[in-house]
Amino acid sequence: MSIHCKPRLSRSSAAIADAASCYCAVLLVVLILLGSVREYSSLPTEAPVKGSHLLTRPCDEIYVVGEGETLHTISDKCGDPYIVEQNPHIHDPDDVFPGLVIKITPSRS
Repeated sequence: MSIHCKPRLSRSSAAIADAASCYCAVLLVVLILLGSVREYSSLPTEAPVKGSHLLTRPCDEIYVVGEGETLHTISDKCGDPYIVEQNPHIHDPDDVFPGLVIKITPSRS
């Protein structure tokens, strides 16, 4: 009859393993923070959008709703009177929020 015993780590090797995992966790957090700071600082700085500059923004086929926009203002700006019909994921036309992605098909006039 053979008895298999799990080898026990000594207290010193367990302490070394705990310290190594702690240092790895700290290093990972530091790398994530450095990456996010570098990514944020490399973003282009743009002048704030004012007045009619917002109205001259082109409407692509895929449109992301901005702050203060409604389906009516987007429809007027992009020339698409059928936004609700082309976007079945919009259940309530009054429930439009910044970041919502919609499909735009400008009418050709």
